[in-house]
Amino acid sequence: MSLSVRRWFGLGPEPGFWAWLAALLLCVSALGGCAGGAPLVAHDPLEPLNRQVFKFNDALDAAIVKPVAIAYRDHTPTPLRQGIGNVFNNLQDSWSVVNNLLQLKMVYAYDSLARVAINTLVGVAGVVDVASEFGIERHTQDFGHTLGVWGVPPGPYLVLPILGPSSLRDALALSVDWQGDPLGQLPSEPVRDAARLLRGLDTRASLLKATSMLEEAALDRYTFARDAFLQSRRNSIFDGNPPQDDVMPGQ
Repeated sequence: MSLSVRRWFGLGPEPGFWAWLAALLLCVSALGGCAGGAPLVAHDPLEPLNRQVFKFNDALDAAIVKPVAIAYRDHTPTPLRQGIGNVFNNLQDSWSVVNNLLQLKMVYAYDSLARVAINTLVGVAGVVDVASEFGIERHTQDFGHTLGVWGVPPGPYLVLPILGPSSLRDALALSVDWQGDPLGQLPSEPVRDAARLLRGLDTRASLLKATSMLEEAALDRYTFARDAFLQSRRNSIFDGNPPQDDVMPGQ
C-alpha cells in the first residue's frame, strides 16, 4: 500500500491518540540508534520497525483491499466510477480551500473555491468535473502540508499500520484533517463510514495499474515507496521548487 490513509480511507484514531503516539515515537526515535536490523538512514531512523509495518500493510492489501478494488473496477460502469471519484475530489477541494487560506496562497484558495462552487452547482453536486473543463486547476492541500509550509520539520519517516507512509508531522496533522473531512459532517455514522470506505475503494481502484508497475519494477519496494513519498511530499510543499540544500527529504 503506497499511499497514506488521507488519500485512501480518510480514517484515523481520535485526536487523543496522536498525543500518545507523538510521545511514544519521540522515545523510540531517541533510542533508535541502539536498534539492530536493517541499516538506518538519516530520515528513516525507525526503518526496522517501519519495514515490519510495511510488510503487514502489504499483506493486508494483497489479501483484502486489492481483490475488492479489482472487483469494484471490473463490475462498476466506468461513468459511475468517474462520477464517484469526482464527488470525492470535490469534497477534498473544499478542505483544500481552508488549507490554502492558512498558507496564504490566495490564488490557490480562489481556484479551489471556484472548483467547489462550479462543480457543486453546475456539475450536479460534483458528479461532473466542470471546473477542469474550464481549465481551473486543483491545488490539493492537507494540514500536514500547511504545517510544512510554515516551517514545521517532518520528523522521522513513519509507516503507520493501515494508514501507510507518513511522517511524525503528517501523522499528528491527521487529527486536524479528520475534523476537516467533509464526510465527517454526514448526520449518520453508518453513512459516514460507508462513504469513507467507498472513497478508499475508489481511490485504490484508480491506483491498480500504478501499484502493479511498482511491484514489477522495484527490487526493494519499501525503499522505493519511502523515497518516492518523501520526495513527492517535499516537492508538493515547495510547490515544485524545493530549495537545493541539505534539508531532509519530506520537508
